[in-house]
Amino acid sequence: MTTVTYSVPNISCGHCVHTIQMEVGDLAGVESVKASNETKQVEINFDEPATEDKIKSLLAEINYPVAG
Repeated sequence: MTTVTYSVPNISCGHCVHTIQMEVGDLAGVESVKASNETKQVEINFDEPATEDKIKSLLAEINYPVAG
């Protein structure tokens, strides 16, 4: 199991948090997703076949790109 935490500046409300958790949570291999509009961070636990590249691509696709 791999755990990553990303800074996502576009998170501004509960709807953003819900969207991220639903979309990323649907990715094959993703075990859990915790997003926060207070810290603007997303913590994701995943295994294969999910990868950091796939997760970052999906976040960018849904307009929540990872900072930096």
